[in-house]
This record gives sequence, structure tokens and C-alpha cells, in this order.
Amino acid sequence: MKIKILLFYIFFFGSLTTLVAQTLELDTKVKDSSSIWDLVKHDAKFTVKSVAHSMTRPAQWKGNDFAKFGILIAGTATLSLADQPIRDWSQQNRNDYPQVLRDFGWYFGSPQNYFAVNTGLYTFGLLTKNEKIRKTSVLIISSSVTTGVIQSITKAAVGRARPGSGFDNYAFNPFSGEATYRSFPSGHTILSMTMAHSIAKQFDNVWVKVGIYSVGALPPISRIIDDAHWITDVAFSTALSIIVVDCIDNYLNKEEAYGFPKKKKQISWNLRFSSNQIGIVGTF
Repeated sequence: MKIKILLFYIFFFGSLTTLVAQTLELDTKVKDSSSIWDLVKHDAKFTVKSVAHSMTRPAQWKGNDFAKFGILIAGTATLSLADQPIRDWSQQNRNDYPQVLRDFGWYFGSPQNYFAVNTGLYTFGLLTKNEKIRKTSVLIISSSVTTGVIQSITKAAVGRARPGSGFDNYAFNPFSGEATYRSFPSGHTILSMTMAHSIAKQFDNVWVKVGIYSVGALPPISRIIDDAHWITDVAFSTALSIIVVDCIDNYLNKEEAYGFPKKKKQISWNLRFSSNQIGIVGTF
């Protein structure tokens, strides 16, 4: 049975990589006449520069940036009031959630599968010399490195207890080193939403975006159903992924690292926090 499940996911992730790559290729036919080695060096250079840019960005923050960060923290803290009710509801309905979706959420959000998909995507873009696919892959990997570093530091520093550990959502034990206290933020959510947002940004069609984000939402939902994370772990991780991807995407566009035509209309993401509204709002 395990072999059948493994083969299914290998087939699924292989098909997903091919589908995304071919769709992006159809979206633009811009190719590069440089050698493959030159393209690799170019992409590697901007991957490193993108990570450096995103990691040092907080040093350049101004008043408005600190205000947005404060809104994110305040919104997360306020949303924590819903942690236990949502956990109770998810566990009551756990058996109604399809097992195949839970398994998909785990496998897709696992680093080894995640990077295998992106490796396939980048290889396709490199061999076909398609700039848009290569740029998308660079955006994914550089954003993943940045969010991965932030996630590792935050998990240890916050030391939040997982919901299935028997502790409540306000139990913390920073730098304990125990797996029980590594709930915040959610690594599966960060990886899946980083990839989903990076790919969705390449399309103008709203329904295509909805489909991509729906697939990206499966790992965070599965982690809540599996009692591995609180809703605030997932919400903060989603916001972090969007912020980092947008930061690096803007940097790559500003540096004109890739020459395919820039889209005139994109989603603008903003944090909203008021007496009756908390969340991330996307404006088309």
C-alpha cells in the first residue's frame, strides 16, 4: 500500500510540475539565446542577491513598514482568540475530511517534495530557455530560503506548543529544542503558500489564480485537521509567505533581471486590521 501511495504522489508531483511549466511556457514565448551555463550563472546570481535583499530589507524599513508589521502582530494576537474554537471544530469533523487531501497536504508541504517540484520546474525552464519559467523558479527558491531562515529562527524563539500536545494555545517554551514547542509558524504552510503565490503571480486570469491558491491552501488546512498547528500558525505563515514573495518579485522586476514583458495589472496585497476586519486583502 505504501508503494502505491508513493507512486501516486510521484506521478502527481511530476504531472503538476509539467502542467505548470507548460502553462507558463504557453503564456509567453520569450526565449534566451545564451548558453545553458550562462543562464544557470545568471539565475544563481539573482537567487543569492534576492535572498540578501529580502533578509536585509527590515534594516531599510520606515514608519509605514513598521506600522504594517505591527498590524500583522496585532492581527495574529487577536486571531488567537479563535485558536481553540477552530481546533475544536476541526477535530469534531476530522473524519469527514478526505484522507487523500490530508496526505496531499503533508506530502506537498514536505521540503523534499516541494524542492523536487521546483527542481523539475526550473529544469524545464532551463532546457527550454524560457525566461518566465526560470524567473518563477528563482522567485520560489529565493523566497523559500528567506522564509525558511525566518521560520527556523521564529520556531525556536517563540517555542509555541502544538495543539495536539495537550497544552493550550498560549503555552510557550522558547529555545527548548523539543518538537512539541515548534508550532509557530507552520513550515508546511510557508512552503505551499510561497510556491502558490509565486506561480499565481504569473497569471492574469482570476480563476487560474483561485485554482492555484486552492491547491496551496490544502497543506495548511491539512495541518489544522491533523492537529499539528493552530489557525494563527497558519495565518501568520500565509502572510509571511506573501510578504516575502512580493518583496523579492518587486526586487527582480526593479533590477530587470528578466526581460519578459511585465504585467500591468497584478494583485495588490494589504494587511487590514480594524474592529470588525482582520486579514490580508487582495485588490485586483
